Parts: sequence; structure tokens; C-alpha cells
Amino acid sequence: MKKHLILLLIILISNQAEAQFVKKRAINAQIGYGMTSPYYSADDIANGGFFLQTEYVLSLASWIELKPYAGFILTNSNGKDINDDPTDERAECKAMLLGGKARLIAPIPYVAPYVEIGIGASIGRFETFTAFTDIEKSGIVHHIPFAFGFELGRDHGVDIGFSYYFQPAVEQFAGAFAIGVSIPLKQRKE
Repeated sequence: MKKHLILLLIILISNQAEAQFVKKRAINAQIGYGMTSPYYSADDIANGGFFLQTEYVLSLASWIELKPYAGFILTNSNGKDINDDPTDERAECKAMLLGGKARLIAPIPYVAPYVEIGIGASIGRFETFTAFTDIEKSGIVHHIPFAFGFELGRDHGVDIGFSYYFQPAVEQFAGAFAIGVSIPLKQRKE
């Protein structure tokens, strides 16, 4: 699994992967409110924190992009559930996020909805403690990223959306409400 993920990242990032089918290149930087929640819990738990991510965007057409990414999420429990009642249950994550995604975009001017999915790895420390689960793990776990939102502006340079990273090995998902800005890269002359 790790070898396949590393090979995919190398292919996507390398200059050789930028064949004639890549129409535009950009860097997308996102920042937002991060959160983690357990898959199973007696209380409604969502621990808050911080989310930061950058993506190398390879636009293949106006409706599809490939995006290798690197990010960071940090969440901590405040000892309360969503209803502000005290609880011992928690889902905490302090991890770096690496992987690749594909984004499908509705090519609509100014407000373009999108959805994306991919595969990646979370590297860090994870804790999921509920009435059903007691997991404390450090290291590498795989995740499945899923996101949806809108690209805004004439050139779709602003991104507002929700990102989720399902982490089955630690029975939690990390997520974020994030705002991003795309910075176009100068095209090489061939």
C-alpha cells in the first residue's frame, strides 16, 4: 500500500507527468477550521482545531483536475460534546496529510460546484476514545479524502468547501471547512 502511494505521488509530481494533456498548472493554498469525529459514539462528538493544506493543481480540462496534496490538521478535545454537555469521549488528530485527488467541476462561470475523491496517508498521532472504541495510535494510516464545494470568481481562483479524510484504521474522520486561493503558475514554452 505504502509503495503504491509513494509511486503515485512521484508520478503526479514529476515533470514527466506533465505531458501535453495538462492545460494549466496552479498552487492552491487552503486554510480553515478543522474537526475530527469518531465513526461510533454514544455522544455527538466533534473536536475542533486547525486545518492547512496546499495542492499542486494539474488542470486536464475545464471540468477535471488532478491534485497531489500535502496538509496538516490539529484537533483537540475540550471535554464537551456538540450540545456543550461534558463527555469523556473524544477523537483527536495531530497529523500531516499526503496524497492525491481528482476533482470533477461543473464548468459554470463564476460559481462552479465541484466534488473530489482520492487516496492518501495521514502521518501523526491519533486518539479515538468512545463507549465503543479505544484506539491510540502513532504512525502512518491510510485515508480516503472526499470534498465538495464551489470555485468562485471569473477564473475560479477562490475555493470554498468541505474536506473530509476518512481514516478507517483509527475509526475517525478528520474534516474541515476551508477557504482556498489558487495561484496560477507560468506555463512552460515547448
